[in-house]
Amino acid sequence: MQRFNSYYSLNVFALELDKWDFPEHKHNFYEIIFVEKGTGDHILNDARIPYEAGDVFILRPEDGHYFEIKEFTKFIFLKFNEQLFTEKLAGSKTAKWLETTQTLLQTASTINGNIVKDEVDKIHLHYLFQILLREFSNNCAYSRELLLELFGGVMMLLARAQSTVQFGLECPSNTEIDKLSQILSFTRMHALNPEKMKIDNIASQFNMSPNYISIYVKKHSGQSIQQHIIQTKIKTASQLLKNGRYNINEIALKLGFSDASHFNKIYKKYTGASPKQK
Repeated sequence: MQRFNSYYSLNVFALELDKWDFPEHKHNFYEIIFVEKGTGDHILNDARIPYEAGDVFILRPEDGHYFEIKEFTKFIFLKFNEQLFTEKLAGSKTAKWLETTQTLLQTASTINGNIVKDEVDKIHLHYLFQILLREFSNNCAYSRELLLELFGGVMMLLARAQSTVQFGLECPSNTEIDKLSQILSFTRMHALNPEKMKIDNIASQFNMSPNYISIYVKKHSGQSIQQHIIQTKIKTASQLLKNGRYNINEIALKLGFSDASHFNKIYKKYTGASPKQK
């Protein structure tokens, strides 16, 4: 698979296409893609995701993707690397922005699709991307500073949208999302470490009792922590199955299932298909 490289800390541009002529590829940067108009399919990490106007995709460097365009499409691309974080934080008084952004970028590809569901948020993002596009080619005073603030606004709006979709909270508070994000991010980061995925060890990581963390996660997400753990393992299993590097027995072992039979049963319960069908 090809890798596209960019050595700019930030690049913003639009493409209007009837046909996608680029091969499946990865990057050495992060990428946010806003669909301003058009329809088609986004093939992201072998998953086929229909897209339409207003959809937003977040890609990490290790994500492979390409598009199949059905109707004339206008994309707005926002490409950036870690150097932009340093520049953005130089004017910040807190690490809160970096923590929120890192959480968003760590978890984006596990969603495998558009993360913005709210129609008002889609409109706001459309405006922000249009201003970013204009300011990127503008050499006026404070254009760079404005770009950094607009970039920060996009990331915060996407982080809130992701939290709203992921946790099922219409307007979550910062306190709810901060703690819940940390807990669920921990499970996603350690999905292949069965010992760390035990509820006792997760609770210890956040200075909670196993009983309290179970109550807390259920209250603020609507699902038990055990359900989140299983769903995280199933998503991880799906990615491992697509990669084709491990067989079913190896995947079951890596994810802490007692045996392949137990893994097959749980996988089918949550996906409706057996691992062999993937």
